[in-house]
Amino acid sequence: MTSAILENNDFKARDRFEILHQELRNRICLLDYAPGIRLSETELAKEFGVSRTPLRRVLARLEDEGLVKSVQGVGTFVTDVNIEELAQTYQLRMELAEMVGKLSPKQPSETLFAHLIELSHRAKALVQKPEPREFARLDMEFFLARLALTDNAPLREVSERLYVQTARIWLKSISTSIIDLNEEIRVFAGEVDEFIAAIELGDLQAAALIQRAHISMSYSRMRR
Repeated sequence: MTSAILENNDFKARDRFEILHQELRNRICLLDYAPGIRLSETELAKEFGVSRTPLRRVLARLEDEGLVKSVQGVGTFVTDVNIEELAQTYQLRMELAEMVGKLSPKQPSETLFAHLIELSHRAKALVQKPEPREFARLDMEFFLARLALTDNAPLREVSERLYVQTARIWLKSISTSIIDLNEEIRVFAGEVDEFIAAIELGDLQAAALIQRAHISMSYSRMRR
């Protein structure tokens, strides 16, 4: 599906770059590409129908985000993650989550609010039928929806960069039974509803504090 989109002549080079970057980043964050796996430029270029030049630009951005590491003469490998090594990253994420409600906050559009309601419905459906990969995707969508509540571009950029660095830790914790998937989904579904309730009241700062608390508690549960 993504390769077909990239072949669309209506997309500019920049659009194709962003689409390819997002697709590869999602695969890494959702553990479709496991830590340590080597990414073949030849296979990826063939899959997405692009030359190696834009692909290498995407891989360079992923390396800058800490998701891959290039070894000269060997190849590009997906990095591993360790919760203890990213302790300070989590601390900064908590602070930035609160700042979303303070720096250039903006009320959600009708489209964004409808998307939040949809996420709530999907979270409740997952409570009935838990699935880790779908839950990870849902969490990622919810995170991006929250970032849309600030017009502060640097804040959005840094917050997103830190999020993708830690996203895999959470999914790995579920796959290794460090945290309970069913309980995480129930907590998440409640969080989404609390966030929506704060938004309906027009209290963006309260919504941001809910996210700060969520990051803090998630980090504590994974460290148990």
